[in-house]
This record gives sequence, structure tokens and C-alpha cells, in this order.
Amino acid sequence: MPRGKGPCRHGWGGPQAGFGNLPRFIEPVVLYLLKKFGQAHGYQLAGELPEHAIGETVIDRGALYRTLRQLEAAGYVSSDWDVSGAGPARRLYRLTPPGEEFLSHWANLIERMADSMTDFAEKVRALDAKGPGKGAESE
Repeated sequence: MPRGKGPCRHGWGGPQAGFGNLPRFIEPVVLYLLKKFGQAHGYQLAGELPEHAIGETVIDRGALYRTLRQLEAAGYVSSDWDVSGAGPARRLYRLTPPGEEFLSHWANLIERMADSMTDFAEKVRALDAKGPGKGAESE
């Protein structure tokens, strides 16, 4: 079992468990939410991220707003200032047609990754069943 103290975001090990490089998948989740809602303020997106996040990662608001700016710069998202209602003006984000296509590419990539990850996990479990040092002769 990996070193660490208590559960980490993957259910075991600690922060030193070596899972720091797993992607957080902020982009596809933001694109998905914009497609789902049609348009949304950053505050609304931030509230929805935990429910729709891929995996068990926590996405901070700073990362959300950086991602929105990057997606807008790339032409996948557009925004306008919403001055309706009380309070300060807020940005209202929406998905662009290239953003819809980008979301579709993300979905395809995630499906391929899921298949590859399942295949990898099955290979690890097969080696576990054989015992230590018993995997090399079977390949």
C-alpha cells in the first residue's frame, strides 16, 4: 500500500501516495456545464463543479476562472457582462459552436482513456493473482 496517512482523494494513502499527476478534467466539466445550462455565471459553475467533477478531485475557484479565460481565448467559450439584477456586473459565459465540438472531442478522449485504464487495471489484477515476480514469463 502506498505510504501516507489516512485516505486521500482516491480513497487510500495520503497526500504522498503519488497520484499528484492525475488530470483534474476541469475543461470538459466546464464545457459540459455550459452546454447543460446554455449560459452560466462563474459563481453558478463553481457551485456545480463538485457534483459533476470527473474523479474525486477538488477544483478551486481560481482554477475555474483561469480555465474559463483560457477557453474564451481559444474561442470555445464566449462571455458578456450581465448588468441585470442587483449588485455588480458579472460575466455570463456560454459555449460556442467550436466549444461544442471541443466537448465532443473531450468525450471521445475520456472514453478511450477509460477503456485504457480499465485494461491496465485488469492487467495489474491478473499479475496480483499470479503473485510477485510471476508476470514476465507469461508475456
